[in-house]
Amino acid sequence: MRVYINGKLYSERDAKISVFDHGLLYGDGVFEGIRVYNRRVFMLAEHIDRLYRSAKAIALEIPMSRKAMADAVVRTCRANRTANGYVRLVVTRGVGTLGLNPFVCRRPQVIIIAATIQLYPKEYYEKGLSIVTVPTVRNLSEALNPNIKSLNYLNNILAKIEAINAGVPEAIMLNADGRVAEATGDNIFTVKGRTLATPPPQAGVLEGITRNVVMDLARKSGYEVREQMMTRYDLYNADEVFLTGTAAEVVPVVEIDRRRIGEGRPGRVTQHLEKQFRQLAAAVGVPVG
Repeated sequence: MRVYINGKLYSERDAKISVFDHGLLYGDGVFEGIRVYNRRVFMLAEHIDRLYRSAKAIALEIPMSRKAMADAVVRTCRANRTANGYVRLVVTRGVGTLGLNPFVCRRPQVIIIAATIQLYPKEYYEKGLSIVTVPTVRNLSEALNPNIKSLNYLNNILAKIEAINAGVPEAIMLNADGRVAEATGDNIFTVKGRTLATPPPQAGVLEGITRNVVMDLARKSGYEVREQMMTRYDLYNADEVFLTGTAAEVVPVVEIDRRRIGEGRPGRVTQHLEKQFRQLAAAVGVPVG
């Protein structure tokens, strides 16, 4: 594996950063997870734009243009001969001191890793997920806006631990008002008749790239799509529930908190959108070469 660090490609063994990097010391940085399908980088411009928005929100000036960043992603994929895989694009604050002051970090670091990923086994897409609601509350938007895709994922990790301890692969996180926010790494949708619903940004969710693609695909397929506040009642009584994310793509949920969802198997709408998404992902994107 070849890892991109600040303009150069290193072997996996030689890819290193300083122990004084504020990304390591404080989670001070931003990242994106990007998929590659059929030697094409999917939704690259959208991911790059979100990366720069996240960086601007934390007053982190990325030391390269958007085009140069996109070219670096393609270069890294090409160096690793990535046909189908996952790209982790990271920008840290850079090397600083043990103090909190971020402005002593003179130069941010850009790190790009192109590897493989399989979040869920095939059977979960065929049979659906069983998930639970967990006690860990989603970060308050007023404290840390979830649209800042930062390196500090401890909130999500704590919820993931609770899911694993409950014997399931994923968890639903509620916000401080008891409304549905999102899963630990994915957005959540319900289906009721021909209407899809998903929590709005103010509920404490990241506006996922896959989330937005699926919403667009659903509208083009004739479904009504709403962003609205939800409670667990809405999840329990939905015809279908599914999750979306860069790594997860579109995955059905058939049980929540031991309540069967719909008929207890992947629903027709979910399967349709899953198929539409995969067709789109296989057909578009920036060529790796």
